[in-house]
Amino acid sequence: MQIEILEIRDHLSRFVPFADLPEDSLNLIAGQIEVAYFKAGSDILQYGAPIHELHYVRSGAVEIYRRSGELHNRLSEGDIFGQVGLLRSNKVRFPARAIEDSLIYFIPAAVFAQLCQQHDAFAEFVEAEGQSRLKSAVESQGQASELIKLKVQALISREPVCVSSDTSVQLAAQVMTAESVSSLVITAPAPDNQNMVGILTDRDLRTRVLAAGLASGSPVSQVMSPDPITIQSHDSVFAAMLCMLRHNIHHLPVVQQRRPIGLISLSDIIRYESQSSLYLVNAIFNQNSVEGLQSLLPDLRASFVRLVNEQATAQMIGSAMSGIGRAFCQRLLQLAEQELGAPPVPYCFMVNGSMARDEQLVVTDQDNALVLDDRFDPALHDEYFAQLAQFVSDGLAACGYSYCKGGIMASNRQWRQPLKQWRQYFSQWIEQPNPRTLLNSSIFFDLEGIYGQTELVDELKQLLAQKASSSPAFLAAMARNALNRTPPLGIFRNFVMETDGRQKHIINLKGRGTAPLTDLIRVHALACGSQAQNSLLRLDAISKTQLLQPEALDKLRYALEFLSKVRIQHQARAVSEGSEANNYIEPAQVSASERHNLKEAFQVLNHAQKFMRFRYPAQPGQKP
Repeated sequence: MQIEILEIRDHLSRFVPFADLPEDSLNLIAGQIEVAYFKAGSDILQYGAPIHELHYVRSGAVEIYRRSGELHNRLSEGDIFGQVGLLRSNKVRFPARAIEDSLIYFIPAAVFAQLCQQHDAFAEFVEAEGQSRLKSAVESQGQASELIKLKVQALISREPVCVSSDTSVQLAAQVMTAESVSSLVITAPAPDNQNMVGILTDRDLRTRVLAAGLASGSPVSQVMSPDPITIQSHDSVFAAMLCMLRHNIHHLPVVQQRRPIGLISLSDIIRYESQSSLYLVNAIFNQNSVEGLQSLLPDLRASFVRLVNEQATAQMIGSAMSGIGRAFCQRLLQLAEQELGAPPVPYCFMVNGSMARDEQLVVTDQDNALVLDDRFDPALHDEYFAQLAQFVSDGLAACGYSYCKGGIMASNRQWRQPLKQWRQYFSQWIEQPNPRTLLNSSIFFDLEGIYGQTELVDELKQLLAQKASSSPAFLAAMARNALNRTPPLGIFRNFVMETDGRQKHIINLKGRGTAPLTDLIRVHALACGSQAQNSLLRLDAISKTQLLQPEALDKLRYALEFLSKVRIQHQARAVSEGSEANNYIEPAQVSASERHNLKEAFQVLNHAQKFMRFRYPAQPGQKP
């Protein structure tokens, strides 16, 4: 084979959609390629002109335009264009112009048609625009594990055992014994006894009846858990697991059109998932020391790797890992209270950042704070809460959740304040934004109360949603702050590499990808007054407004899921190999198709940031 043809074939094999073609197909293409040279500024394709070749950029740079003359895309080495015209009556649909001296390979239409006919992946690639290709990549990554495919109704072995709310606790216990069940569904008294009003478990009988010395004739309405969390029968077992994780419950009523049809327990799921996240959470609450919790760190990593290997979605993995993180926090708080005694005033332990968004992974640090009742008196009470916060922070560090380098922890006196002070913080940050307070806002405005009086944090959520949405100056400042981290793309869609001191030619998937994406989604969510914390739920809230077009929202979803999944898979490989997990990838070490999809995802971020600059213009007195 001629040297020139070998060189052409080898170059094609480095880029999608040619990278996955067999060698004989690459030889076919290379043998029939024609080469053309275009000077900078010259037209390559004009709208409506006949087209009979697929165009491949061998070197240089090309701009693609819409029919209106608006810039559609910038292409560089390895990119293709002209495929839309070949697929639609052999007429140019998107004009092209060389913006640098460029060498272009021409692949004949007959060869193009043969490749489409013989290779489905090639056909799918050229028939799809960037968003569709990214969507396809996301969907192909999310092949469901058995737990995701399995429906909750498959776990139901019998109808729920029910008693009415006016039944005595003694009779309820007798029913549980006779039916060999550990929980009962509590219904309203006749004639409304089809409506579920509560749930009663063995634990309720122990803690609320026996331990409290309650009379056996008392009605179960006094000791049941009212308005229980439920799950639909058609939901997945994985969804049930996440529900139990998030709310730390062991029994979950299953409903069908609001009617209870069964009751599943922690043990039902563990039978299917002996190493599940729920199993780990159960183990966390059975530990009685920090050392015991620390011993579960290998199980935490194993659970993460298993979720990745089962190809759960990034959202599912983030929710599961956040649930595990909350369980560590909650158990440490319980142990702290056992050691220090009951708190002198009510409080809420607030988590921030990725745990609050249900997007935590295996590489993470602490972001937390204490919101205290307004009766808090520093002179009388702060010593207790300082010790509690330090106990929890040290315990989390021992369990793999490193200390926050910026000091965003409840052990820092600044972040251990009564509700009235937190209200002042939030109001001041919104009303008088500056670089320091904007940094605080980007952390604390992802917030969730996970222990204690959670309504204290709910008040802050309400305040935030109300004030932020009505403050254009704050939103503009937040938008400018969110633009500080840009995607790693050069002007021609080439990766811009960086170094972390140990590695060269890397991309920080978090710092240059998922983090700026969550930043801009947060700004839009605040603008529409949403109290959602998870990024995908925030996009759902935004979709109910006219803030972003449906197509733009879909692109953000696909880009976030893809970047998150690449980051997750990278970390899982490191954990499996026993090396230190991080957020850095080397593009040269990933496949050609993955590099292409990374570029598409970063391009989505790039366009979204440009729109955000336009949507939230700098206010008078602000720097543009």
